Amino acid sequence: MPLTSGSRISTGKDPIMKTFPVLTMAVALAACGGTETTDNAGSVTDSTVQTPMTADAGTTNSDNMTDGTVPTDANGYLAMAGSGDMWEIESSKALIAKSQNADLKKFAQMMIDNHTQSTEKLKAAAKSANVTPPAPKLDAEQQRMLDELRTADANSIDMIYMRHQATAHQKALALHQGFAANGDNDALKKAAGEIVPVVERHIAELSRMSASS
Repeated sequence: MPLTSGSRISTGKDPIMKTFPVLTMAVALAACGGTETTDNAGSVTDSTVQTPMTADAGTTNSDNMTDGTVPTDANGYLAMAGSGDMWEIESSKALIAKSQNADLKKFAQMMIDNHTQSTEKLKAAAKSANVTPPAPKLDAEQQRMLDELRTADANSIDMIYMRHQATAHQKALALHQGFAANGDNDALKKAAGEIVPVVERHIAELSRMSASS
């Protein structure tokens, strides 16, 4: 049964609410850039998904990077961006298959569409720069999060998906902003800069959906 406005996703126990300073900072960045959730990237409807928004415990932007830094080389950037897009697409497919929440399923479809587009954008930029992107491969943490979603039931998957989306978008924002500023390939730097506002819109939408939690 789809959740209605004012409903709360139940996991059988009271959720532990935590502060989410990194997401708040990212949303502030999006606001400063003048981005909105109603542009071409799409937006879910006005009814709010009532679910707690927390990052995975102990996870920060730097924790998500292999060595604590954002890669500035083309191959490193493409590998991380590719795995990030793959995770977004596969995790969103898992959500759509089980969730009963129409708004969140619409957000998940937007993730599939937008991250497919960003993959194609980076492939085109890499081709123009004569760079061959490595085959995308999930890292251990991404695989853990995906497995958790695939084994979750319909009552718990919404909250798990939102939490993992928060974590993944922290990583994506740091990755694309960092490479756009310091990357070693101009074509890929331009593409990364174009992806940044899309990620910021996703973060703002996640924040909106969790605002009433």
